[in-house]
Amino acid sequence: MNAVAAIVVSHESAASIDACLVRLRAATGVAEIRVIDNASGDDTLAVVQRHALADPRLRFIANPDNPGFATACNQGAADSQAPWLAFVNPDCLVEADTFPRLLRHAGAAGGHVLLGADLVDEDGVRDGAARRNDPDFAGMLRGPLRARRGRPLDVAVDEGAALQPVDAVSGALMLVPRALFERIGGFDAAYRLHAEDLDLCRRARIAGATVAVANDVRVLHLRGVSSRARPFFVEWHKHRGLWRYFRRFEAPARGASVRAAVWLAIWTHWLSRLPRILAASLRASAP
Repeated sequence: MNAVAAIVVSHESAASIDACLVRLRAATGVAEIRVIDNASGDDTLAVVQRHALADPRLRFIANPDNPGFATACNQGAADSQAPWLAFVNPDCLVEADTFPRLLRHAGAAGGHVLLGADLVDEDGVRDGAARRNDPDFAGMLRGPLRARRGRPLDVAVDEGAALQPVDAVSGALMLVPRALFERIGGFDAAYRLHAEDLDLCRRARIAGATVAVANDVRVLHLRGVSSRARPFFVEWHKHRGLWRYFRRFEAPARGASVRAAVWLAIWTHWLSRLPRILAASLRASAP
């Protein structure tokens, strides 16, 4: 059975959640829709409630605070039963045939897979985060993060491959069998925001699964709709998540001096971005 449970984590997502849910409700193969809202203060929940009244497949959980993306994803997975889990950002707009096409790829790959899609913005520009390498911490130590020395995080599209194996796909849209998700323990709830998708993909690969992008399945990703109003929060947790990822997967094989150097490189990069972060925060708070 190829039924899909679509898990949507929302926070201040009123700008896009209606379109997202309209598309999910019309998508083939979606047996369940779970919206986990992390303390939205805008009209997000009113929109979700309207869809829930119109469609019995849709249920929602309104968290009174914001426990983070990973925790909310795990809540949605635990509250559903379908054998396939699709984690879909509220700013992703799937097509009617998105999930059947992804499932055909999964079947051809043996089913033990974690799949992403070809994410594009409104201008058709591809999202580099859809295809990623594992972070190159050795390259980080050779120079500032923004200099992108060493192996780049983003991976070029292989135009000749309908299904392209990569180290990691974007958490904006992931399809994974429930059995695999549960076997590797779901998302690591210690990540508040960012790098939890890199972590999940790495653990899936350690478990013997294939991680790949379906280059022929295109999905519109509006990108960052709910995070634009909180740039300081986003950047802090992006760097914090990168440090956690390093400690989990790389630090045990590194000496104390390397661990200290990576910590310094990560937080020096964060400090270098502070003027831009503060400027963005002021713009977001302006009336």
